[in-house]
Amino acid sequence: MSKVLSITETAIESKIYLIRGQKVMMDSDLAEMYGVETKALKQAVKRNMDKFPEDFMFELTAKEAEDFSRSHFVTMKRGQNIKYLPFAFTEHGVLMLSSVLRSKQANEVNIRIMRVYSKMKELLMLNKDILLKLEKLESSSDRHDKDIKIIFSYIKKLIEQPVKEKTSRIGFKKDW
Repeated sequence: MSKVLSITETAIESKIYLIRGQKVMMDSDLAEMYGVETKALKQAVKRNMDKFPEDFMFELTAKEAEDFSRSHFVTMKRGQNIKYLPFAFTEHGVLMLSSVLRSKQANEVNIRIMRVYSKMKELLMLNKDILLKLEKLESSSDRHDKDIKIIFSYIKKLIEQPVKEKTSRIGFKKDW
């Protein structure tokens, strides 16, 4: 079985993080999926910086990189530093990578990633539709009592909560 076929939607979703209020994927995760070294991916991006404006890709600050690596990977030892700051790619940046990394595997992985992003957008739109319907229902009847309005406010809060950063699970995980 090819490496691309073994990359599941769940695996891709687990590599999407919320940084600076944007859903991004990290250079090291993308390089692994594309079957290239992180160094090679970063070099390709640097040779084509005009294709990666700030809303497509940004470099993490030293503090962000340290916080990110501590919370998502292995806790670094005291005094240990990150040698190179990682790149974070937004959905558009990931799409642009397919024009920079022209391998068949990169294209196939990009298709899978774009499908995951599309599913995430569909879920977000579904939540917005539910919120709009609730607001319509709430305003259409004057007979709602105080308790029902409280329930509506709690449901709205649940729907409107921002997406939290995903954290990797620690420990052994069975896939069956």
